[in-house]
Amino acid sequence: MTRRSVLERILQEMMSIRHRLDDIEKNFSKRDPLLLEVSESEVLKLPDHLRRTYMFVASRGECDATMASNLTGRCREVESNYLNQLTRMGWLNKRRISKSMNFRIAEVSRKKMLKVKARKMKN
Repeated sequence: MTRRSVLERILQEMMSIRHRLDDIEKNFSKRDPLLLEVSESEVLKLPDHLRRTYMFVASRGECDATMASNLTGRCREVESNYLNQLTRMGWLNKRRISKSMNFRIAEVSRKKMLKVKARKMKN
């Protein structure tokens, strides 16, 4: 290979990287953190141990059990159990990213659950 062709390949690769970075920046600029639409009284109905985990996830937007355990000081297994309890209760959604499960606030499902509970109470 000539020196010119090597430099052209490097330039092409750098341009490719630049375009990928531009795409990543666009995706991040579109992400707006959602404000919690759950009232304080609803959050206070959670037990203390679950509320602490829920507030951590709400402040981070999305996290896994390891991140939550590092902040709360509890072991990862306990934190994973609490995150799964919150998911079953409808407070969080979970999704798999490669090998880890990430948890995030479940706005839509929480609203649906509250409507269903309100309907049950009326009947």
